[in-house]
Amino acid sequence: MKGMMSKKIELMVGVFVALGIAALLMLSLKVANTGITGGGESYNLFAKFDNIGGLKVRSPIKVGGVVVGRVSDITLDEEDYTPVVTMKIYSEYNQFSEATSVAILTAGLLGEQYIGLQPGFMDESLEMEILQPNDFIEDTKPALVLEELIGQFLFSQGSGDE
Repeated sequence: MKGMMSKKIELMVGVFVALGIAALLMLSLKVANTGITGGGESYNLFAKFDNIGGLKVRSPIKVGGVVVGRVSDITLDEEDYTPVVTMKIYSEYNQFSEATSVAILTAGLLGEQYIGLQPGFMDESLEMEILQPNDFIEDTKPALVLEELIGQFLFSQGSGDE
């Protein structure tokens, strides 16, 4: 009787461990797949920046803190050598107007960098269009690089003494 009970407990523990491993596997697959929604339900927008700082592929794109897409590619323009960022925007967010501006922001003081979209208002009198897939967003603000800011601050302090 005792041997039968311990076998049942061993079996239950085995099932529990197997379920735990399966749950971890599902979780890791879900995390690895974040931002790549099934069936290609996204479209690309492009933006040129003077400086992208520490922006990376797969960095989030946010509107008011809500993730609306991910950075899918970063290249250099061959003519003027400025970074071109390809933004993969989820297709449910497809009503951004041409007045939309885009900035590279930092989460916290030293956190990861992400793209912040500032949706522009639709203005019929200016005949604003909705951004179409593969459009360039014209209004861009480059990343604030901490080292450059410190350098400017020190330089401005030094020149004020004369």
